[in-house]
Amino acid sequence: MTTDPTVPGSQPLGPKPATPAKGVKPRTTRAGMAWVATAVGLVLLILLIAFILQNQDMVTLRYFGLAGTVSLGVALFIGAVGGGVLVAVAGAARIIQLRAIARRARRVPD
Repeated sequence: MTTDPTVPGSQPLGPKPATPAKGVKPRTTRAGMAWVATAVGLVLLILLIAFILQNQDMVTLRYFGLAGTVSLGVALFIGAVGGGVLVAVAGAARIIQLRAIARRARRVPD
């Protein structure tokens, strides 16, 4: 916004900027939440990379007769991902179960 300094009492040119009222919080949007989630994810990824790089000692993994050598950081990461997969599978099974119950409840008239 600009004003004409040569004209006394001139009004600003252009639209007046929107100023939030005092005590009113800005609206939370999905784009804002996605941006925050992305930023947090990137910070966690940087911390994970630092963890793996600091734990380069080689360890032997054995699983059902298979054996292999990987770095300690990668082995722990594989274990964490495996645990996350188990939690996701259990959660998905529960969601499917609840959806089936809700579907049956909608079909049965009272």
